[in-house]
Amino acid sequence: MTQSTHNLVDTMLNDFDIAAIRRDFPILNQQINGHPLVYLDNAASSQKPVQVIDAVDQYYRLDNANVHRGVHRLSQRATDAYEGARSKIRGFLNAKSDKEIIFVRGATEAINLVAQSFVRPQLQAGDEILISYLEHHANIVPWQMVCEQTGATLKIIPMTESGELNLSGLDELLTDKTKIMAVGQVSNALGTVNPVKQMTEKAKAKGIPVLIDGAQAVPHMQVDVQELDCDFYVFSGHKMFAPTGIGALYGKQALLEAMPPWQGGGDMILSVSFDHTEYNALPYKFEAGTPHIGGAVGLGAAIDYMQSIGIEKIAAYEHALLELATDKLSAIDGVRIVGTAEHKASVLSFLIEDVHPHDVGTIFDQQGVAIRAGHHCAQPIMQYYGIAATARASFAFYNTEQEIDALVKAIHTTQELFA
Repeated sequence: MTQSTHNLVDTMLNDFDIAAIRRDFPILNQQINGHPLVYLDNAASSQKPVQVIDAVDQYYRLDNANVHRGVHRLSQRATDAYEGARSKIRGFLNAKSDKEIIFVRGATEAINLVAQSFVRPQLQAGDEILISYLEHHANIVPWQMVCEQTGATLKIIPMTESGELNLSGLDELLTDKTKIMAVGQVSNALGTVNPVKQMTEKAKAKGIPVLIDGAQAVPHMQVDVQELDCDFYVFSGHKMFAPTGIGALYGKQALLEAMPPWQGGGDMILSVSFDHTEYNALPYKFEAGTPHIGGAVGLGAAIDYMQSIGIEKIAAYEHALLELATDKLSAIDGVRIVGTAEHKASVLSFLIEDVHPHDVGTIFDQQGVAIRAGHHCAQPIMQYYGIAATARASFAFYNTEQEIDALVKAIHTTQELFA
C-alpha cells in the first residue's frame, strides 16, 4: 500500500462513527474464551442491529397474524408491514414494481425457483447453461439438477490465478444454445467483484437472459437492477443484517408473468376447484403458504438501517478495512492470500504455511476471533488452487482497525504454536 493510499484508508476509518454503529449490535459486546469477540465471519452470516431485533420483536408482540386473508386489525397491520417490506426491497434494488419482488427463504431458493420455473421448461437435450468457476454451490447444483433432468449441458467461464474470471472467451461461450447465464456478483470465497454489467451486456446482445447472485453484493455496495439490466437478481437477508430464512428474488415482470408457479398451496391462488385452479397475480403467484412475515419485517428494517448510514459510506469504509487487512497480512511471512483480484469486496481468504485452516479457525476461536474455515461452499475454486480449504476473514461495517490487529495477532500466535 502506497503512502497516499494509506492516508486515504486512515481518512475513511476516521470519518466513520464506528463507536455509535457498534452500540447498535449487542452481540458484539461479549467475550469469547476470555477475549473480546472479534466477529469476522460476515460472509457466512452478519449480525443484527437492535433496530432489526426491535422491529421483529414488535411484530410478534403487537401485530402477529397471517397476512392478506384476514379482515381483523392485526391481520391488516401484519399485511401492511409485510407489503411495506416488499416496497423497501423494490426501492433498495431500484426495481420498477413491487410485483417484481418475490419473497423467498434466501438466494438458494430463489435460484432453484428460476431454474425450475423459468429455465427447465425451455430446455432440451443439447441446450446449455452458462455459469462461472467462482460460483457458490447454490449457483451450481440447481443448474446441474436441471441439466440432469433435461439433457442440457453446463458450461463454465474459467478463472485466473488471481481469482478473476477469464472473460477472453465469453463471446464463444454465449451461443444460440445458451438458455441462461447465471453468475455471482461477488465471490463468497475470494471476494472478487465480477464485472456483471459488462457480462450482462454481452449476454443480452445475443438475447440470452441473465441471473445475478447478489448474496455477497447487497451488504457491501449499491445495486441497481435496472442499470444492470439483468433478468433476475437474488439475495439473502441474513447476510445483510436481517433475520435468517428470508430473502428476495427480483425478476422482470414480463418474465414472471409467463412463468408457472413453482409451488402450490394457499395464497398463490385466486380460486380452486377439483377441476381447475386459477393462480394469483404477481407477486403472490410464487409465494405459496404462510410466509416468513417476521423475517420480511426484519429485512425491511435492515434496509432502513443500511440506508440510514448510507450504502456508499458503508462501501467506502469496508474497502478501507479490506485494504488495511490485506496490507497487514501481506507483510506476514508464511501467510498466503488466496484471491488477489484487483476489485474485491470484504473477503480475505488466506493460508498459514502448513497449518490446516480448521486448526487455524480453532486457534483463532480460543482468542475470541471468529473466522470461517473450509471450502466455503465453493469446492471448484479450492480444486483450482489445489487446496482443500482456506481460512476466511470477512468484514462488515461494524468491524474496526483494532479487530484487524487482533486478526494479525491471532496469526502470529498460530505460527508460534506450529513453529
